[in-house]
Amino acid sequence: MINQTMRTFSKAQFASLFATAVDFGVTVGAGGLLKGWYVAVAALGTVCGGVVHFGLGRHWVFEAQTRRTGAQAARYLVVWVGNLLLNGAGMFAATHWLAVNYLVAKVVVAGLVGCLYNYWVQSHFVFKES
Repeated sequence: MINQTMRTFSKAQFASLFATAVDFGVTVGAGGLLKGWYVAVAALGTVCGGVVHFGLGRHWVFEAQTRRTGAQAARYLVVWVGNLLLNGAGMFAATHWLAVNYLVAKVVVAGLVGCLYNYWVQSHFVFKES
């Protein structure tokens, strides 16, 4: 049981890192190309990373593809909105009140949200076995 839990946790961390790479790639790419407002650019990155993360979580991390996709997607959307709000609020606070560079803020905030929020709600709510 512990080995399976650690294996799932490790896979989840890898999936999160991969989705984060997509998120950051889109954020940096869109920030450079569009010269957009950093919160909007970060939100676009979060959307792209979220889509990748859901697919990896469903098919590889939690191997939950035999369960209803729509129900999982709806639960994931609720969790993802929480993730988006936590990341956006954290970035705003760090950049606006603490004058931290937006990319540094994104790294710190994403790490905290990932460690303190995402894995637990993914495993206990989104992809939990019935």
